Amino acid sequence: MYLVSAYFDDNTSRILQRYIEKTAEASGNDFMLRNNVPPHMTVSQIEARDPEVLIPAFRSLHGKVIPGEVYFASVGMLLPYVIYTAPVMNQYLQNLSETVYEAFSGVPDTCISRYYRPYSWLPHVTIGKTLDKSQLLAAVKVLQESFAPAESKIVKLGLSRVNPHRDIEELILSIGFISHLF
Repeated sequence: MYLVSAYFDDNTSRILQRYIEKTAEASGNDFMLRNNVPPHMTVSQIEARDPEVLIPAFRSLHGKVIPGEVYFASVGMLLPYVIYTAPVMNQYLQNLSETVYEAFSGVPDTCISRYYRPYSWLPHVTIGKTLDKSQLLAAVKVLQESFAPAESKIVKLGLSRVNPHRDIEELILSIGFISHLF
């Protein structure tokens, strides 16, 4: 499985990382830290045997995706295991979803998850994952005390592997620079 992920400006990334760290400390579940999962928002999840078939589609996003503003307004859960922060779905995020889907939908021998298609995507940044019931309650409590709505900016996209999370390529949106990382 591979992801197309959106990354945020430095200030937002620091804030989200603190939420991840506080959640891990309060819940005792360090999955996000142990697996070096950076603060990111998954825009697409794609099944493919070889990441090489995805690279041309990822590179095609150059010039089609620009930096964009998002507003984190709430905390939510994907029961029973995940807690996340969520931005308000705005036109930028809708366009991002559609553009990424369009770029990857024609790649042979791949399958895009039904949860990451336009109009069925729930934009979110996972703060805690693989939580049991007591850990989830602890995570809710810590985020209830520390979460604050915030404006942020998406500044980079990454094509990544999972388990552990590792970028293969990245596209820095402000300058359109693509780097091959893997």
